[in-house]
Amino acid sequence: MSFFDTHLLNLVVFLPLVFAALVAMLPASENGQIRTVTLIAMVVDLVFGVWAYMAYVPGGPEFQLEYRARWFDLFGTSYHVGVDGLAVSLLLLTVFLGPLVVLASTTYIKFRIKEFHLALLVLQTTMLGALVSLDVLLFYIFFEAMLIPMYLLVGVWGAEDRQMAAVKFFLYTLAGSLLMLVAIIAVYFISAPVGARSFDYASIYNGLLSANQQLSACTTEGNCESLTGLAATLHTWGPWLFAAFAIAFAVKVPMWPLHTWLPDAHVQAPVAGSMILAGVTLKMGTFGFWRYAIPFFPVATQQARPFLATLAVIGIVYGALMCLAQRDIKKLIAYSSVSHLGYCMLGILAITAEGATGSAYQMLNHGVSTGALFLLFGFLYERRHSRLMADYGGIAKVMPVFTAAFVIITFSSIAVPGTNGFIGEFLVLLGTFKSDLGEAAGNAHLTAVFGAFATLGVILGAAYMLWMVQKVFFGGLTHRENQHLTDMNLREGLTVLPFIALVLVMGLQPQPFLDRLSPSTDRFLARARVGTPGAALEVDRLRVEVMSLPSPLVAAPSAPVPLAAAPAVPSPRQ
Repeated sequence: MSFFDTHLLNLVVFLPLVFAALVAMLPASENGQIRTVTLIAMVVDLVFGVWAYMAYVPGGPEFQLEYRARWFDLFGTSYHVGVDGLAVSLLLLTVFLGPLVVLASTTYIKFRIKEFHLALLVLQTTMLGALVSLDVLLFYIFFEAMLIPMYLLVGVWGAEDRQMAAVKFFLYTLAGSLLMLVAIIAVYFISAPVGARSFDYASIYNGLLSANQQLSACTTEGNCESLTGLAATLHTWGPWLFAAFAIAFAVKVPMWPLHTWLPDAHVQAPVAGSMILAGVTLKMGTFGFWRYAIPFFPVATQQARPFLATLAVIGIVYGALMCLAQRDIKKLIAYSSVSHLGYCMLGILAITAEGATGSAYQMLNHGVSTGALFLLFGFLYERRHSRLMADYGGIAKVMPVFTAAFVIITFSSIAVPGTNGFIGEFLVLLGTFKSDLGEAAGNAHLTAVFGAFATLGVILGAAYMLWMVQKVFFGGLTHRENQHLTDMNLREGLTVLPFIALVLVMGLQPQPFLDRLSPSTDRFLARARVGTPGAALEVDRLRVEVMSLPSPLVAAPSAPVPLAAAPAVPSPRQ
């Protein structure tokens, strides 16, 4: 095995940090060199990220490109990284956005340029590190570390109320994360006996698996008084531990009513901050539910599904209605994130093949479409320095190329067939109508209610986006200031073009992306269904494969210990 095969994920994660050290050594006055080195860093990281994405084999082991090294043996934690289909897809989205964020900020950021690009590079490392972590404590460290550079992006380079928005963002997410830390420590102590405790994802999941099987069986039979050991502990404390994980990730998504930090952060953030926040950071919440909260506590998930699905549906409709009430363009796009990410959560909670696949695809779609909307509005704001729709109108006459690009991205956002947004939202809606959410809530008819309100969100989404496009781009040129606006230049066009290409490629040829997501979807569904009647018999086939720790004197990881693969769960393409 070559050096690149062994360390490919390490290169992807830490290359931005290496280049950050180079940027730190450059004089603060050399703005051109700073931007160039940062752009090169993001492009090189993109190359390695694409390499990792192509190296992932959909039919192979669950976690691939693994690397594990000794770290703090005393606490049972190691440096353990690897990717499954969802993680490698989100990794690709992250490295795709990197160079575009730098290009988008070329003329937008005018002061403390060195510090700004250092924050971008550090943030890139923390986001990638969280996605590839297979040690729960390592994930938490990267998850928390993201707060610092994002806080700086909003608080230093944001708009007039930037400090208020940055503090609100920091406090909301930190409070949720601290709850998760308490739950991680509790799970560490209860999931394995003394002497075998570990923060490794496989160790914790496999340690909880048998107890979850017993708990599922007793819940089905309605008699849990005879439970002992870990199963009895999960029966008492499992819902609370699940709640701690769920609150931390719900704040990050963000789900209604924990969303109030997001519009302020988006509105005040510079264009780079909004792109990264929408494109990647919010996905850490949905990814956390998918990887940690639901597989660790499938029985508690089943009990909480109707409540969480209700919050997701409220978020879809509420976010759309708030968009209709906005006159601030950037705030409208921000509230659209609340609505769109509600679909991601609803698809996860449906626990159907279509819903989970649609949710995973929608995570990627939202990063592309909403990231592009913030990018395009950033270009418009540089010209006009106003966020209000009333200050625009008719600018399609002077900015036809820009208008065409904005309309294409709008079609993606409202899920027009042929664009990427249609695939994700259609699968989520289909999965919702096929789910047992109503039965879980005690009324089978509620499944149709969940689906109907989610469908209403699609209609409202088209209403607020097309209304905004009409107000901003069409009609008469009523403001003299708009008559001399310049159309999209070459740099801006090169920055927007990759987004448009992805909108069309993911909309017209989704299967290559779905092929990589499908194995992760199958395993997620099988593990989530441990908490449902009749699924306990498959428990021995759900164990996470284990990569052994190297000896203290060996740096390279040993080969994985092969265990049984997850059960096959039908996917939409079958």
